[in-house]
Amino acid sequence: MKIEETHLEGCYIIEPKKFEDDRGYFFESFNNKIFKDTTNLDVNFVQDNQSFSYKGVVRGLHAQKGQYAQAKLVRVLKGEVIDVAVDARPNSSTFGKHVAVKLSAENNLQLFVPRGFLHGFSVLSEEAVFFYKCDNYYNKESEQGVRYDDPFLNINWGLDKENIKVSDKDLILPNFNEIFRK
Repeated sequence: MKIEETHLEGCYIIEPKKFEDDRGYFFESFNNKIFKDTTNLDVNFVQDNQSFSYKGVVRGLHAQKGQYAQAKLVRVLKGEVIDVAVDARPNSSTFGKHVAVKLSAENNLQLFVPRGFLHGFSVLSEEAVFFYKCDNYYNKESEQGVRYDDPFLNINWGLDKENIKVSDKDLILPNFNEIFRK
């Protein structure tokens, strides 16, 4: 397993080592010992989530705050997405910056999104199955989010604006500066 830190502190791209032969393939998608030895982070995943989306869907940007903040390990089981993590930790040197990584069923890349980050993704393929592990349980009262098209963040979702599909709930989210700037 190859683990590489992005330009955002604590946010990692994980590439599993894939073993293929004429029967198919096998890979270890996560190994906590290797992750801890490489990153000095000890994570205990307690909840798995999965979503199905069609091309053009943008989900996010979402997070949970306070004691219910979640670190996530995300990957794509079917299709292709652009996965985005935004550093929303006010004391971080990369506060307000984001990373965008193309995740697909073909490349098997994963993104580790630390606590204190906003997270979202856009679907580039006709369909996508998105899977993520969380280190804390979901709590509706601690939800927060930022608009996907926030001008300060200026995220390239890899889609034409007229083809983007966003939930009504996500369309009424505030901009980044309304929540995180002082």
